Amino acid sequence: MKTRTIAKVLLAGTLSASLVLAGCGAASKKKEGAPDAGAGEQVKQKIRVAMVTDTGGVNDNSFNQSAWEGMKRLEKDLGLKVQYAESKKKEDYVPNLNGFVKDKWDLTWAIGYLMAEDLKRVAAENPNTKLAIVDSNLDGNIPSNVTAVTFKEQEGSFLMGVIAGSMTKSNKVGFIGGIKVPLIEKFEYGFRAGVHAVNPNAQVVTAYVGAFNDASKGKVQAGAMYQSGVDVIFHAAGATGDGVFSEAKERGKGFWVIGVDRDQSYLAPDNTLSSMIKRVDNAVYSVSKDLANGIWNGGKQVELGLKEDGVGYAPTTSKNTPADVVAKVEDYKKQLIEGKIKAPGTAAEFEQFKATFKK
Repeated sequence: MKTRTIAKVLLAGTLSASLVLAGCGAASKKKEGAPDAGAGEQVKQKIRVAMVTDTGGVNDNSFNQSAWEGMKRLEKDLGLKVQYAESKKKEDYVPNLNGFVKDKWDLTWAIGYLMAEDLKRVAAENPNTKLAIVDSNLDGNIPSNVTAVTFKEQEGSFLMGVIAGSMTKSNKVGFIGGIKVPLIEKFEYGFRAGVHAVNPNAQVVTAYVGAFNDASKGKVQAGAMYQSGVDVIFHAAGATGDGVFSEAKERGKGFWVIGVDRDQSYLAPDNTLSSMIKRVDNAVYSVSKDLANGIWNGGKQVELGLKEDGVGYAPTTSKNTPADVVAKVEDYKKQLIEGKIKAPGTAAEFEQFKATFKK
């Protein structure tokens, strides 16, 4: 795997502005905005940037929505033309990607690891086009016309575990994942490690529902967990997680939920402890802005963690999470950034963490 530490360079323009990022198939939906010629930042080219969502949809209150927010910032700040194609099923990925490629868009984003194989195929068939993908390094074989962006989800999830382990009254917390794949397991094991760090006696109950776009499944699974005594649930399930918020909200006081990817507290303001922020918006913004300025990081992987402000916790955390717990989160964040603690992202790494971790 060819990885270079270039995250700071790629994010520099974005972080200075914000600290807190045609021809599609019949099953697709597009949205287009008009460029703002009076935007403040100057770029060398007024390029066109497109994105293709996975099956969670652009309004998933999570991953895809964060990416589109980054795209809209490109339009507002830089006057770039932006558009999306919404995939209803996995068979839409190739035609949606090809739609933008054949229409000669300057950069086309694949939002999510589920599009990895399809992106590789489109990239190979169109060597003169530029593409980018979020959440996959394409097994380390990144074509020169592709930029791959990944995140250290386990680091942000560790902080969510610190919150859950500190806040639970029943000593029983839950994790609900979308599909059981290595990417989502990074959320699970980082979360498990954070819980263990502050409350080794707490039990972590896990479940994978098999979908990122089924809120009803998320609601049923959350209900079962809460009924079993779990009082805090962290989800990494895309739009499926909307059901977790719905269930917590219906149950009322003392049933907590932790969101993912973007600040999701608005889904259940009185039941949300925090959200694990994943700055997909920043990544999309920065790579696209670089291209507009004549910089292309094709063939490279960009990996973003706490140190690069690629992951973190929501600014609304202090609403329902006590100050002493937030201070504890900050302490662990510092230790992770400094390398004193390494958040695990796999089952094996978690077992090693438990065996070696000392407060």
